[in-house]
Amino acid sequence: MCGIFGYRGKDLQLVYLLEGLKKLEYRGYDSCGVIAYNLGKFLCKKNSGKIEELKESLTDKLNNKYSSALLHTRWATHGKPIKLNAHPHKSSKKNIHVVHNGIIENYLELKKKLKKKGYKFKSDTDSEITANLIASFYKGSIEEAVFSAVKKLKGAFALGVLSEFEPDKIIAVRHKSPLLIGAAAEGFFLASDLPAIVSLAKEAVYLKEKQIAVLSAEKIKLYDFNGKRAKVNKEKINIKTVSTNKKGFKHFMLKEIYQQPKVLRDTLDIYTKNNQINFGQLKLTKKYLKGVKNIFITACGTAFHAAHVTKYFLERHTNIKVEIDTSSEFRYRDFNVNKGDLFIAISQSGETADTLAALKKAKKRKAKILSICNVIGSSLARESDSFIYTPAGPEIGVASTKAYTTQLMCLYLFCLHLATIKNTISKTNKNNILKELFKIPLYQKKILRQNKKIAMIAKKFSKAGCFLFLGRGINFPSALEGALKLKEISYIPAEGYPAGEMKHGPIALIDEYRAVVCIAPMDDLHEKMVSNLQEIKARRGKILAIINPADAEIPSFSNQIIYIPKLKFQEISPLLVVVALQLFAYSVAKNLGAEIDQPRNLAKSVTVE
Repeated sequence: MCGIFGYRGKDLQLVYLLEGLKKLEYRGYDSCGVIAYNLGKFLCKKNSGKIEELKESLTDKLNNKYSSALLHTRWATHGKPIKLNAHPHKSSKKNIHVVHNGIIENYLELKKKLKKKGYKFKSDTDSEITANLIASFYKGSIEEAVFSAVKKLKGAFALGVLSEFEPDKIIAVRHKSPLLIGAAAEGFFLASDLPAIVSLAKEAVYLKEKQIAVLSAEKIKLYDFNGKRAKVNKEKINIKTVSTNKKGFKHFMLKEIYQQPKVLRDTLDIYTKNNQINFGQLKLTKKYLKGVKNIFITACGTAFHAAHVTKYFLERHTNIKVEIDTSSEFRYRDFNVNKGDLFIAISQSGETADTLAALKKAKKRKAKILSICNVIGSSLARESDSFIYTPAGPEIGVASTKAYTTQLMCLYLFCLHLATIKNTISKTNKNNILKELFKIPLYQKKILRQNKKIAMIAKKFSKAGCFLFLGRGINFPSALEGALKLKEISYIPAEGYPAGEMKHGPIALIDEYRAVVCIAPMDDLHEKMVSNLQEIKARRGKILAIINPADAEIPSFSNQIIYIPKLKFQEISPLLVVVALQLFAYSVAKNLGAEIDQPRNLAKSVTVE
């Protein structure tokens, strides 16, 4: 959550600094601010609201140049999203400015002690404590003050620090919250995430746990929390610049929905050749994979739904016991992960705090870690034994679309790869499924061509008070994902349920004011879904059915229908179903005038617990 952007180097115009921060707005967008310095003058400005509003308030200063700067975009954890709680925070003594990501767990205890020493507090945040704490140790060296202060902090924190007494330095601190430095000809850029600096720097320095960086105009110095010097390792940045152009689409989310056929085709081209699956960078040997007996998968949100689909597919084709759990639960429960087990962690950003914590717990048990992630230089990728990159390209819309389907495609391919090694799938069956996967981009395009029809259907359902999404088998996770997408961007209450559980509670909700989305492709459980629809119809529920064109039964029970192409292997149908669900959710939210790309209270990357 929250985004830090900083700069130390040759003079740089404020407009370019704000553009760097803008690329982190998916991390938080309820308030923002900047502290910048040049030639004895400081600029300090904070606003509630989005970065564009901050930019408008600084119109007369956009061309001004600054040699040191810290900027921040916030997702509120402690205190309302108001100007007073926006970053940077300034100490009440000694003029030290701090931007912070994470949560300081012992801030109330420290705040009480600092108040006794005469330090004053203006905000409701836990972050302001860091500025006053550093100031309390300041005796002429900002580095020494930071070294002393960080030892007193508990929790997760990434900090950017600027002292008005030493404005020729920017101090960066990392502890359980991501932070990296981009190295460029004009100086050094500080950022929470790689997309902010890919257009600015060719090399990056990824801060490790409990590291402190001191940035001057020409040099990076690295230290551990005890003040011991560490080696600076610069790595080439190998990802493309983030596109911030909607290219004619009304919203980034819609653009990213339409990008799915291309990114899935790219994924197939990267990981298959001559009808063979090839994960060239996979560091898990065939010998190890052949002997794997237990697989654990963990993720959060949309990525967890990808994990759920994977469980169905893996268990069917590998005969391996697969256990899934949300990362926030997995990290705190007792679990039976042992040496040699395969632990798969899925995350779009690679910085999801709960997933990283779950990974580290499994790592201590000597499990082998495989991460599925959309960011090559992420913490998740670096902590793992092996890594599969999901080449979706950066998502700007907060509600995940193309990252989800790319995760699914990579996981389907990995499952087939594992089943081939374990000899639990015939060559013919594997090749036929692979052949069907290559048709998915074309089939997705057919669904996208129904956009106008889906928009009309959404218009009829937009006033429903709540939604129930039902699916069976491998499309139960699709029901969860459809409900999540709708509630994320339209704010309509929505639940995903296995259709067989409807009579065990959810049926009580069904009446003429509720909408039910039934995912019912013609698979082995189709007859069961027909029975469910009859029960809903008898209770006057408004039914939207997602079915195959050849279905002769379900249309008679449904108010509206979205058709998806029929597959020979319905177990990969989640790759099609979800496109229809995404378009439906998008159109409902648009009808309601909701903020689609940046829904209220949500952040793209959840880096705090």
